[in-house]
Amino acid sequence: MHDTRNGLGDIDALAAALVELMSFLNSPRRDEVLLREAGVSLDRALFPLLVRLGARGPLSVAGLADQVGRDHTTLSRQLAKLEGLGLIARHGGEGDRRVRTAHLTAAGEAAVQAITAARRRLLSKALAGWDPADRARLAALNRRFVDALAKPAGAN
Repeated sequence: MHDTRNGLGDIDALAAALVELMSFLNSPRRDEVLLREAGVSLDRALFPLLVRLGARGPLSVAGLADQVGRDHTTLSRQLAKLEGLGLIARHGGEGDRRVRTAHLTAAGEAAVQAITAARRRLLSKALAGWDPADRARLAALNRRFVDALAKPAGAN
């Protein structure tokens, strides 16, 4: 039973749905399904790094480590694996050679495009029975939610 005073029932329902969604999205089986659908063979630990570089563009090792919640040493080893696979390249920064930046190679970009297309196909199947207006509303509300979460505390 949800407490509906002051909208807390809605907040609790949203929080519960988000916990379930994150569990679903973080499931190793979901990653395997997506990679198989994409025709991409990649260690599951490397998958989020490749996708994040595809979404955000070139990132420093420290910046990427912060975004994916991994320590610098672990991330450096994983980036070395991606580099060995020819999916990324790393270069010293323009202003500071100590700052190494990782970016996708042509092969990495092709893998990210295949993953994106596979994600699109899987989402289209999951939402096949939805009204197009509901799908658009879901996308808009999710964008608004992410933007609100990204705002610094106290910002309007």
